[in-house]
Amino acid sequence: MGKLITISKPLIIQSKLLCFSLFYLFTSLFLALYTISFQSKCLFRSSPFDPIQTSLISYPSSYGEHKYAVSTTRSSCSSPVLFSDYRDVLKEIKNFRKSSTSSTKMLGYMHGNADSFGGNLSTHLRFSYFDHQNDSTEVPCGFFKKFPISDSDRIAMEKCKNVVVVSAIFNDHDKIRQPKGLGSKTLENVCFFIFIDDITLKRLEHHDLISRKSSEYKIGVWRVVKVSKEYLYLNPAMNGVIPKYLVHRLFPNSQFSIWIDAKLKLMVDPLLLIHSLVISENADMAISKHPFYVHTMEEAMATARWKKWWDINALKMQMETYCENGLQPWNPSKLPYVSDVPDSALILRKHGLGSNLFSCLVFNELEAFNPRDQLAFAFVRDNMNPKLKLNMFEVEVFEQVTMEFRHNLGLSNGSTAKKLSRTGKTKRAEPNLMYVNGSCCSKCQQYLSMMWGESH
Repeated sequence: MGKLITISKPLIIQSKLLCFSLFYLFTSLFLALYTISFQSKCLFRSSPFDPIQTSLISYPSSYGEHKYAVSTTRSSCSSPVLFSDYRDVLKEIKNFRKSSTSSTKMLGYMHGNADSFGGNLSTHLRFSYFDHQNDSTEVPCGFFKKFPISDSDRIAMEKCKNVVVVSAIFNDHDKIRQPKGLGSKTLENVCFFIFIDDITLKRLEHHDLISRKSSEYKIGVWRVVKVSKEYLYLNPAMNGVIPKYLVHRLFPNSQFSIWIDAKLKLMVDPLLLIHSLVISENADMAISKHPFYVHTMEEAMATARWKKWWDINALKMQMETYCENGLQPWNPSKLPYVSDVPDSALILRKHGLGSNLFSCLVFNELEAFNPRDQLAFAFVRDNMNPKLKLNMFEVEVFEQVTMEFRHNLGLSNGSTAKKLSRTGKTKRAEPNLMYVNGSCCSKCQQYLSMMWGESH
């Protein structure tokens, strides 16, 4: 029998293979660590930063808090916004109240009782408050009915002083998402409040996130405030407008606020955001530009075409009202306002005369017509006096500081707006553009001619 012959590789070749394997291993580890470090630098761009390391809350898997994230086209490491040193920002915002002078103009609000929360004001009466020259004039700003929350929640809201972050979930439309990247001292200086209705409360109870036996609710950083919608509006979206635009009234002692839609997750410390987008820009308000639209009528036509609001005739009446009272397409004469259409999912405010007046006037328009706040935005901004100092930042900033998720796929109790659309006299949006026919007023026809003329 022949002998089995084994051929072994020379030692020099084996050593080369070993060296190559070790080189590949260490290179892979280095690249992985570098990528993690580089992405972190892209997010904060500030030093030194001492983030909270522990998890804010552990959600049960059944809740699905991280499901259905919307992808973004933004580069993984392109920073369109720079942040100052965290400790310097913290000190500056804490001292803001001390540096504020007693001569700062404050806005007075109308009081009284009415059938609706906003007073159901006529068009002429609403527009009469746009020119606020007399500081003693009280402005209608909601709360003509009591806001139905508990006394303990109301007291906690009044105690919030520096910065408040506010969100809302009505009709179980979204998940409660915890912010990311909070500094070690942020929770001592920032309040987080989220407003919900009974339908959302039942869902949270179902997932054992809260207990109805408790008099106060807390989920992670968020204090959960239950609102009895029976005393407000039938439409859940309109109830969400109250904390969105009347945040300065719900939190009367706060200096700054951030509204964030519940579909968003905050990815940057709110103190850094307020400092970078509001304080450093000397702005009353900061809000993102819409990624596609510049003219108000573009948003109105999209609202009708995609059935974002069920009553097309009411949409048409709203735009005709604005056209007849001076609404114009965006043009360079409106600078420094760079667009007429915002993405209002994220709003940052410095509470003062300018932003408070704007918020009150917008809320009155939303109650008069519908909760689609982008339609009233430019009309109020362009016609109010004193003028609003506005920072409309780029979409890339919005994508840098937030992560967007899809809404809940199944609503607990159906959409109230859809129920109303079945019972009311509604018209479906035509496949062609809105207002093309001759039924719109001549002012809107003129608006469209100017808009299309500049677009082509």
